[in-house]
Amino acid sequence: MIAYYVHHHGSGHLHRARAIAAALRYPVIGLSSAPRPVDWPGRWVQLADDADGVADDVTAHGTLHWVPRHHRGLRERMAAVSGVLGSGDVRVLVSDVSVEIALLARLHGVPTVVMAQPGDRTDRPHRLAYDLATRLLAPWPRRPQPDWPSEWLAKTIHLGGLSRFDGRRPSPGVTGRVLALWGSGGLDVVPAGLDAAAAATPDWAWTVAGAQPVDERPNLRWAGWVDDPWEALCGAEVVVTHGGQNAVAEVAAARRAAVVIPQERPFGEQRATGAALLRDHVAVVVPCWPAGDRWPDLLQRARDRGGAGWARWSAGDGAVRAAAELDALAA
Repeated sequence: MIAYYVHHHGSGHLHRARAIAAALRYPVIGLSSAPRPVDWPGRWVQLADDADGVADDVTAHGTLHWVPRHHRGLRERMAAVSGVLGSGDVRVLVSDVSVEIALLARLHGVPTVVMAQPGDRTDRPHRLAYDLATRLLAPWPRRPQPDWPSEWLAKTIHLGGLSRFDGRRPSPGVTGRVLALWGSGGLDVVPAGLDAAAAATPDWAWTVAGAQPVDERPNLRWAGWVDDPWEALCGAEVVVTHGGQNAVAEVAAARRAAVVIPQERPFGEQRATGAALLRDHVAVVVPCWPAGDRWPDLLQRARDRGGAGWARWSAGDGAVRAAAELDALAA
C-alpha cells in the first residue's frame, strides 16, 4: 500500500494527489485534514485540525515547521497517521507536503517520497525532510539548482509541470478573451485593480474565475469559483494568474499565453517559479499587479509570445511518471 499525505491549504496539493493516485497500480490511502474527494481511488483518513486554538512553541525551537505544544489536534492527527503506518501494510509514504509527516513515516521505518517545492528550502526543517527522503519529486522541468546539494539532486525526479488536466487536448482560444484565474490560496489584488485593467483594455473581454467578487463592467465578468476551469482556460487567448505550482501547471496543460504575477509566499516559492518562467521565456512575468495603463502592452506581449513554450515546462506525463516511480518503490 502507498500512503499519500495531502496538505489542506489551497487546492493544488489535492489536485496533484488525485492525478497521481489515479495512475497508481498499488492501493493508495489518503491522509489529510481535507475531506475525501469523490474520485479518490482508495481509503481516506481525514485528520484532525492542528491549526485551531492556541498554538505554543510551534517550531520546537526551529527544528520543525508546525508542532504546537500540548495541542490536541496535533496529537490526534499524528496518532491517526501512526495507526496507518504501524499496520505494516504501507510500503512507501508520499508527503505533499509536511516535514513532520515525512519524519514520522521514516521513524516508523517507512521510506518517504517528498514532493519538492521551489524557493529557498535550505532552512533546518526542509533540510531534514529532503535529507531523509528516499526520493524527491520535483514538479518542474530540470534546471540548474545551485542551492541544492548533490545528494538531493541525485535522488530527484524532475516531472515537469504536473496537472490534473495532463493528457487533455486543448482547443483554440477565443481572440481577445482574458481569463483571470485565482486559486483558493488567495491573490494579492483588490477588485479595483481588476477594474482598472479592464477599463484600460476595452478590446479585451475579461472573465474572473475565483472566490473574490468584482464589480462587473461591459468587458469584465465574475464567474465565481470554478471547480473545473478547463473549458474556461481553453476559451481564453491569455490567462492572467499567480505563480502557484498548480495554476502554472494548468495553464501549461492548456498551452495558453499567460501573464504570471507571483504572490508573496513562504520561502519565496512563487517568486522562484516566476523567475524560472521568465528565464525560459515561457510566459510574461511581472512582480506585482500592474497599473491599469500597463495592461494593453502586457496582453499584447503575451499574445505575441503565445503558449507553445509551455511544452518546455510540461510534457503532459508528470502524474504518470510520478505514479510509476511510487509503484516501483512500493514493489
